Amino acid sequence: MLTSATQEKLTALRLHAMATAWQDQQRLADHAALTFDERFGLLVDAQWLARENGRLQRTLREARLRFQQATLEAIEHRPQRPLDKALLRQLATGRWIAEHHNVIITGATGTGKTFVACALAHQACRTGSHVLYRRVPRLADELTLAHADGTYPRLLARLARTDLLVLDDWGLAPLRDQDRRDLLEIIEDRYAARATILTSQLPVEHWHDQIGDATIADAICDRLLHNAHRIVLEGPSWRKEGARSDA
Repeated sequence: MLTSATQEKLTALRLHAMATAWQDQQRLADHAALTFDERFGLLVDAQWLARENGRLQRTLREARLRFQQATLEAIEHRPQRPLDKALLRQLATGRWIAEHHNVIITGATGTGKTFVACALAHQACRTGSHVLYRRVPRLADELTLAHADGTYPRLLARLARTDLLVLDDWGLAPLRDQDRRDLLEIIEDRYAARATILTSQLPVEHWHDQIGDATIADAICDRLLHNAHRIVLEGPSWRKEGARSDA
């Protein structure tokens, strides 16, 4: 009777993981040899782990990463694709996010820029940061619509308060005047206040010309590249290698 009442109270308190762990302890004989503190610690651990897993899943859903399965552990280190392992270990700590630095990932198409960006963003979600992923061409359309329906200030505010903003596929097409100004607003709001990951096929030295307006280009590049960690991806295309292996 006491066990049943305890189970019902744990369920009423929405401590479902603890309730399940409590049931397991009653069923498994080896738990009888544990002290009260040890058994209680296992119950707390079960509930804490369930809460953390739930928080991570919510954060990942809100981030809308292009590759949900991308993690730092899943990054393949091959001789033909040299990656700075020391830099990745440093970024895995999340200190760069707390210090409001940026990560710039460049490389040819298919070299894994988006995967690495999503892996870093996934790690940020693990450590409790709020993350948003946006492809720059889609974000430009979203901003244009926001200008039209009056939600532009609200969208800017959301982008500004996000701990880590991932801007993927920058520089695929020439920027319109409004695109340049919107990008400057986003980067200005986040400079020295939040962290940003930006991926691009364009080498950094070509960004100024891609932006088009010299004054705005100076402002954007200065804010993006100051205190930025740079990852340059080289080697063959992952997609082409995958196609060959599937053939």
